[in-house]
Amino acid sequence: MSDFPPSPSWENPELVQHFLQNVRGAIPIAIEQIDMMLRLISAARERVATFLDLGCGDGLLAAAILDDQPTARAFLIDESEAMLGVARRRLDRHAGRVEFIHADFQQPGWSSRVATGAPYDAIVSAFAIHRASAQRKRQIYGEVFALLAPGGLFLNFECVASATRWTESVLDDYLIDAIFGEAIKRSPGKKRSEIAREYYDRPANARTLAPLEVQCDWLREIGFENVDCFLKVLELAVFGGQRAGEKCES
Repeated sequence: MSDFPPSPSWENPELVQHFLQNVRGAIPIAIEQIDMMLRLISAARERVATFLDLGCGDGLLAAAILDDQPTARAFLIDESEAMLGVARRRLDRHAGRVEFIHADFQQPGWSSRVATGAPYDAIVSAFAIHRASAQRKRQIYGEVFALLAPGGLFLNFECVASATRWTESVLDDYLIDAIFGEAIKRSPGKKRSEIAREYYDRPANARTLAPLEVQCDWLREIGFENVDCFLKVLELAVFGGQRAGEKCES
């Protein structure tokens, strides 16, 4: 699957709005995936003191966690000031509980920028880590592990490599249909063929996607326990693991 544009484009306010209005609305069963993440966080920690959101985007996932964990403090990191601006507006009702950090976690050394909130009870990410190379992905997972408290949980809601081109094409068609459905609400005359052309013409980063099984093995090698894929729809998966300590209920 071709995924989102390279990082410099995310400073473009028009691109940010296009993503929020069209692409995010096309994600299959996004509500169920976020609900699963909330359930897993609650199972790992009765009370979350701090959590970190890598590549927070517009703050949707962080907002759900803050609502579900009323005493938690959030640390949000993103490379895009434009996205952080959207997140600040979304999380305005949680003022005083959120710290925003403008930094690129895909570059080594980023973890020092979020050290004030460590160790974290939970670290989450949604559609951000997939753009890194395989080598850098594994490094990020190691950096995440070092920031977690004993028993802390890492959850990644992410694009993973399809096993075959056929399964990749099924998701492509699904997303084109979903984006088309959102687009015609604002532009009734828009054709599906136009959406499909725009979809396939956008910058392709599929080469950076890694298979789910491989990424779970990386987590185990780093030292994560309870590693699993908790929910998956084609290329979209919620997976992660827990740092040794207080264990999830069996």
